[in-house]
Order: sequence, then C-alpha cells, then structure tokens
Amino acid sequence: MTARDAVTTDLELGGVSDVLSPYDGTVVGTVNLSPVESAPAIVERALLGASMAGALARSRRSDILFRAAALVEARAQELARTISLEAGKPLRQARKEVARCVNTLRLSGEEAKRLVGETIPFDSYPGSEDRSGYYTLEPLGVILAITPFNDPLNLVAHKLGPAIATGNSVILKPSLLAPLSAQALVEILWEAGASRDALQIVHGGAEIASALVRDKRIRMVTFTGGPVTGEAITREAGLKKIAMDLGGNAPVIVMADCDLKDAAQSCVSGAFWAAGQNCIGTQRIFVAEAAYEPFVRYVVELTRKMVVGDPLDEATDMGPMIAEEQAARIERWVDDAISNGAKVLTGHRRRGALYEPTVLVDVPCDVRVWADEVFAPVVSITKFSDLQQALDAANAPESSLHAGVFTSRLEIALGAAERLQAGGVMINDSSDYRFDGMPFGGFKYGSLGREGVRFAMTEMTQPKVVCFRRNRALSS
Repeated sequence: MTARDAVTTDLELGGVSDVLSPYDGTVVGTVNLSPVESAPAIVERALLGASMAGALARSRRSDILFRAAALVEARAQELARTISLEAGKPLRQARKEVARCVNTLRLSGEEAKRLVGETIPFDSYPGSEDRSGYYTLEPLGVILAITPFNDPLNLVAHKLGPAIATGNSVILKPSLLAPLSAQALVEILWEAGASRDALQIVHGGAEIASALVRDKRIRMVTFTGGPVTGEAITREAGLKKIAMDLGGNAPVIVMADCDLKDAAQSCVSGAFWAAGQNCIGTQRIFVAEAAYEPFVRYVVELTRKMVVGDPLDEATDMGPMIAEEQAARIERWVDDAISNGAKVLTGHRRRGALYEPTVLVDVPCDVRVWADEVFAPVVSITKFSDLQQALDAANAPESSLHAGVFTSRLEIALGAAERLQAGGVMINDSSDYRFDGMPFGGFKYGSLGREGVRFAMTEMTQPKVVCFRRNRALSS
C-alpha cells in the first residue's frame, strides 16, 4: 500500500464518524455515515436527479455555480478555518484554497454556457453530399466522485463544478479524514439551487464506496487518491468511464544560469506546501553541479526558518500531516534512506503528526523517499553534470504529474519541456503550480483523463450526432 492509499482507504464505521484534528486529536465535527445497504437507493435517487439535471438550461446551471461561488467567497473565513481544523493546513494556505474554490466554481459557471458541439462536414465524403448535421455534448447521467483529504474543498469543487455544468447527477464520497469542507460545499450548492436529488453526499468508507462503484447505473467514476485503491476501483467498476489522478513523484531541474534564490524559494514552497501532502509537490531536485552548493545552502536556510505548529496560528508555515501514523511512516522511510547513505541537512524530527520539513542529499535512487511518492514534507536534492542524464533520471518513476525547470535560456526550457514525461512542465516555477482552468493529469501509470474545468467537462459528456438528409420532407 502506498502513502496515498494509506490515507485514502477508510474503514467502515458505525452510524456517526468523528472528525479529528490532526494537530491535537480533538473532535472538530461529526458526519452521519450511510450504511452499505443504502447504496441502491442512493443511486435510484441520483437517477431521478439526472433527468432533472440534464433538462436544466445552461443559463440555470451557470447561475447555480456563480451563486455558489459568491456564497463560498462570503464565507471564506469560516471555510478556511474548517480546512485548517480537519486537514491541518495553516490558515494562510487554507484561505488560498478557498479562493481557488471560488475560481473553480466560476470557471465552471462560465464553461456551462460554452458547452457546445460542432457541425460535421458530411459532404466531405462522396455519397454524403445531401447530408448535413452536427453533434452535441450530452451528460452521461450519474457520476460518482471520490475525493481525498489533502485539498478537501477545491478538489471537491473540481468534480462537482464540471458535473453540474454538464447537466449530470453526482454522488460525492469524500474522505472520512476531512469530510467537513466537502459537506459545507455541498450545502452551499444546495442553497444556490442545486437539486438534492442531482447532488448527494455520502459519508463512509471502502464498503459503501465499493457498493456504489459496482452499480451499473453509475456511468462514470472520478477518483483522486492512491494507486492501490485506484486499481481496486478499476476491477470493480465494470463498463463505465473512469477518470483518475493517482499521484506523482515530481522532479525539478535547476540550471546554473537561473536566479538561484528564486528557484530555492519556489522549491521550498513546492516541497512543503500542505505538509508535502500534495500530488504535484516538489520531491526530487536535480541541480547543475556549478550551482549545487549555493542552491542547497539557500534551500536549507529557508527551510530552517519555517514555523511548524498549530495550523490556526497565523505565524505557522506548516501544520501537521493528516495523522500521526503518516508522520511515523515518513519517519521510517527517511530512516531507511539514512541507513542506505542519505544525509539529512535539516529536519527529520517528529512530534505526533508534526514532522519537520526535511532536506536530504546523497539519496540512493532505489529507496522509497526517492523512488515512490513521499506525500510528506521531504525533498531530496542531487547534482548533475549532464542535462540528458538528469532528464532520464527525472523521467524514471512510473507515475508523473508535473515537473519544473529553472533556466534563463529559452532553448534549454523548450528542450527540457519536450523531453520531460509529465502532464505539466512549469518553467521557472516549481512543480507545485496549478491553474484551475488548465488540463490537469499525468503521463504514464496512475492517470486516466484530465481535470481542469473545461477538460473535466469533456470527460463527463458524450457526443450525440444529429444528421439531416436533405430533399426529404419534415413535418412538425
């Protein structure tokens, strides 16, 4: 089981589940759990909602999403606090997530009005000169969305916004580790006018999720989480559409000609944002030999200045990991790397779920902190003398979402962008940059389809062709 699977595979509990603060273990809220036996009725209700959602005018879908965006914006402080309490994000980061959620909903509202097909040139084929027509993009029906804990508001918006914009009915199953933000967003969408049949939220663990995944009446499963859970979903889903983001192991290449201080600042932010629990977080940094020593020095200085502690404290730069078992897991991974020759330049100290941001060098390529997705506040730095060798090493992992390149030379930037096997290559930025309107997904193992509002909407629709044969009478 990978790091992300360990925190996205929930156990089925009783009728109510407590939501615990990862910082101090206090109960910050509760959710009512849906029994496995309720799955057929949930889908039946969603089918009723699908007929209403599909018939809803584009303008009405757009209005709901814009109204919801305004409500999220008006309640930004409350929502940011909820994110901090249940997911451990510092308030400053939580506020940014709320702002991104507003943008995701607005983008969805805009794209709802632009959901169109195209005309088809039937006469481009001999024998079809008397035909004309077009295709439309139609909703799939019922979509099941399964979301993780690490961005408990905006990742939910990335599934609900496009689903509503395309006229689908959606069942949301958020992680039990951080379900309160998701619950709040669903209630806001209901308040904004979304149908309670077309938008449902289900709290529970693997059993209820599996029951829903197996239901033939669900036409798409969109999942963000770990590869073991993703593989289990593909085995159970049957003949339905699947969209998945199963993680990455993001490389960043730092050339000697770049602004090293800026690169170091970007990489520190990219590595330790959300306590490193970020699928596009900077994990492996390849530094040109001539720049290695000053770059490492800058990274260590910046990392040591980070304030680690209470996520509700405005001074905090990094809060806890989602659970103490996850902090203990990365502690073991780093211990293993050290026993195989890695050196710790700063960090590698744990207090409960708080694991200090950690910088490693001389990390062997076959230990887990290098080869697997760490999903934790750990970054490994190595030097290179040959750019092609660095690119080959950057491309080695079997999953890849984002990569970064720092350079002042356009030809290097373009060449590296062409050769890096990643769904996104950020030039003069760390791997940890995402605009919510861009296509988001990975190369190789662990990614199916794309998110990013317009691109998710394409995944959530199906084309319907309408073809007219001319010179034939049509009557009303």
